[in-house]
Amino acid sequence: MSKKKKIISIIAIVISIILAFFGGQTYSKYVTEVRGDGVAQIATWDFKVNGQKEQVQTISLGSTYDAATLVDGKIAPGTQGSFQIIIDGIESDVGIDYKIKFSNESSKPQNLKFYYNDMEYNSILELGESLSGTIDANAENKTKTFTINWEWQYETGDNPTEIAENDKIDTRRCTKN
Repeated sequence: MSKKKKIISIIAIVISIILAFFGGQTYSKYVTEVRGDGVAQIATWDFKVNGQKEQVQTISLGSTYDAATLVDGKIAPGTQGSFQIIIDGIESDVGIDYKIKFSNESSKPQNLKFYYNDMEYNSILELGESLSGTIDANAENKTKTFTINWEWQYETGDNPTEIAENDKIDTRRCTKN
């Protein structure tokens, strides 16, 4: 090989190396750049109490009575009734921890008792302490119904003296608890 061919070969090799270097740089810039958009599905947390989304609801015993025990349209000793609290988590994708809390119990007669799950409670505030739990996200039934019974007992006591004393309590103006 002649000297001229060797120089041309060397120049061609050097030019190939330079082109490969710059061409590789340009190619790698376009290949290594990745673009994309992130999308996240967000689980919903949604529940209702007695069909309402509001958090505070009023329960009036006067509207939950058993009509057969009502006296002149009012609750009195010997009346009883019941009401339900329904927690509905059907629209929720996640679990729900719930705690039912009652407040502002007023004008409650001393002999008025509340009943839930075969347990007797002297006040609705006391009852609220036992109304809590969880509805799991994957539960088949995502509703929880609490049926609470109440009764204003009449002529309570074990003997005539106790009955007479308790009658005084029943006929006295209701006290605030």
